[in-house]
Amino acid sequence: MERTILDISGSEAETLLQGLITNDIAKLDQGLVYAAILTPQGKYLADFFLLRHGDDILLDVDAELAPGLMQRLNMYKLRADVQIAESDLKVACGTGPAPDGAFTDPRHPDMGWRLYGAASGDDGTDWDAIRVAHCIPQSGIELTPDTLILEAGFERLNGVDFKKGCYVGQEVTARMKHKTELRKGLARVEVAGAAPVGTEITADGKVAGTLLTQSGGHAIAYLRFDRAKGPMQAGKAEVTYTP
Repeated sequence: MERTILDISGSEAETLLQGLITNDIAKLDQGLVYAAILTPQGKYLADFFLLRHGDDILLDVDAELAPGLMQRLNMYKLRADVQIAESDLKVACGTGPAPDGAFTDPRHPDMGWRLYGAASGDDGTDWDAIRVAHCIPQSGIELTPDTLILEAGFERLNGVDFKKGCYVGQEVTARMKHKTELRKGLARVEVAGAAPVGTEITADGKVAGTLLTQSGGHAIAYLRFDRAKGPMQAGKAEVTYTP
């Protein structure tokens, strides 16, 4: 997946980001931070990694999301002392021994490391297998404009902080956390057979969810938990969910 690195600088950069992202910008002092930016209605716009780079903050985002994210950040900054530009830096990642200067991926230990420098690429890791094993969503597949981040597991992935205070979309996210039980969301399922990403899952003739990334007889699926019982169908594949 192609990534774009944005360089965010200026005396008010941290203040701007703190009021926009789902995680606490203060965690930059501990290493790489995983976060998202949401609509006022709490829907997903983009997820990314943040890290300190001298006096600046680097933002590592899916290249397809970068133009829209850059436009939105510029819209929010108004007259604040914040400058946003594309960096020449690239990201390499892997799961083998971490090179000097690499950062641990904060989503899960098995997601390895990320290194920012002159070269991109990875060490041949089967990322889909790891993501399916730990139900880790990816932009454009599991993460879409309709996604609510708690349904996508952002709390488990260290991507949201409930003590940091207000940010765009915070009210909806906090309400889901404290006042409701999740009735839908991403889950790991067993798959016998194969079906394209995005295939509808049905149970007893009713829509029960969507089949997403698949690997080694398992998959990530977006499910309605009240209907995800017993053997389900996704095209020609049989899907089973065991909570």
